Amino acid sequence: MSRIWLITGANSGFGRAIAEAAAGTGDIAVAAARRAAALDDLITAYPGQVEALPLDVTDADGIEAAVRDVVDRHGRIDVLVNNAGRGHVGAVEETTDDEFRALFEVHVFGPAALIRAVLPHMRRRRSGAIVQMSSMGGQLSAPGFSAYSATKFALEGMSEALADEVRPLGIKVLIVEPGNFRTSLFANTRASAQIDDYAATVGPTRQMTQTGDGSQPGDPAKAAAAILTALDADQTPLRLPLGDDAIDAILAHLDSVRADIAAWEKVARDTRLAN
Repeated sequence: MSRIWLITGANSGFGRAIAEAAAGTGDIAVAAARRAAALDDLITAYPGQVEALPLDVTDADGIEAAVRDVVDRHGRIDVLVNNAGRGHVGAVEETTDDEFRALFEVHVFGPAALIRAVLPHMRRRRSGAIVQMSSMGGQLSAPGFSAYSATKFALEGMSEALADEVRPLGIKVLIVEPGNFRTSLFANTRASAQIDDYAATVGPTRQMTQTGDGSQPGDPAKAAAAILTALDADQTPLRLPLGDDAIDAILAHLDSVRADIAAWEKVARDTRLAN
């Protein structure tokens, strides 16, 4: 039986690549984007297998309506892909409350609302999969990526708990942690107002996002294929880093965390109440 996918941010990048990969296997991809017209060529390329759905993931009422629409027409949602997102650059001090909150709306509250909307249907069927498009920035951060990584750290924390909650119900959770892939992320990155004192630390990050578009080494189509392979595996991993840069950076970060714990283990353990 063909699977029914609901993919947010499907107009470009990973979302589009995942929709194409799903359709290529004979599944039906409901491709969601704020501007449904941006999906016209995708629908033309995969007639009957890709459907456009206008959706803003920051609109809670719109999310409920969209999920009802898909379930009414297809009877189920087999795979939810929380992919919609954008970038942001700014030091912590440079980033305003409004900028932080707006990014959390897209990367955390939107996915949480979609998960709540699809889970009752998946629970009834005792099957389904939820794909959370995070980033290597969900495991580590760098100057200028404070807000972006904060949202991805939150997404991953939520997803770890979610995975344990729904695994007994036959539902999979997959956290995807890509490195630099040739998507539109840099082109869709906003920046906070600059403070001169952070030019040396945040400046290179700003420069990378302004000039690096089109030079990223990762292939979104290969990423999509890896995601489908992981979902179809008997033992789907909780986390799937993608790209040499993501794997190397995450492993180095884990080594750094372990080194800190080892160096301070005696002090850290000696905090028990005296008997």
